[in-house]
Amino acid sequence: MINAVRGHFAEFGMVVSQGARNVHLLITIILEEDNDDLSVSARSALLPLATALLDLDTQISKLSKAILIAHRRSEVSVRLATIPGIGPIVASSLFKCGREFAAYLGLVPRQHSTGGKSRLGRITKMGNRHLRKLLVVGAHAALYSIKSGKTNTPLAIWARSLLAKKPFKLVAVALANKMARIAWVVMAQETTYNPMFKEASSQRT
Repeated sequence: MINAVRGHFAEFGMVVSQGARNVHLLITIILEEDNDDLSVSARSALLPLATALLDLDTQISKLSKAILIAHRRSEVSVRLATIPGIGPIVASSLFKCGREFAAYLGLVPRQHSTGGKSRLGRITKMGNRHLRKLLVVGAHAALYSIKSGKTNTPLAIWARSLLAKKPFKLVAVALANKMARIAWVVMAQETTYNPMFKEASSQRT
């Protein structure tokens, strides 16, 4: 719907940058009946889209608040959210285990054997698609922060070394895999994530 609104306004010569926040500027124009930037017929055609987007915003806001409340009530969820790339939504959705956990999410590369040698291919993409997407999106966000060079934790150093020789998206999947394993350690061992170690710390909370 956002792209539809942007596309229609572009036909009238009104272009805004990408992003939901910028689209709200266009929605304001649609809702202002005394605004001459749109004709009556154009406003009438775009009004259902604007109304639907506002309703969607309201629903997302309510769900976000509910997720945040549930997250803050869960001691495990709060600890999980200290892992880079994992926020309240991902933390509230996680469970299962280590490499098996990563395999369950479809984040483990396929294994191929040729001439007695084992090679890793693309990720399996089997298992829980929703959780896999959440972790990969979180990994993308974490990588943008890591690329700035402001963080020098072992995880950040590992990710930057991988970025130097591998495509960004591939590194994001690798980071999502590592995030899944760290998350399992935090949950299974009731530990707190320590950014100065490659795995969660062994100290209990």
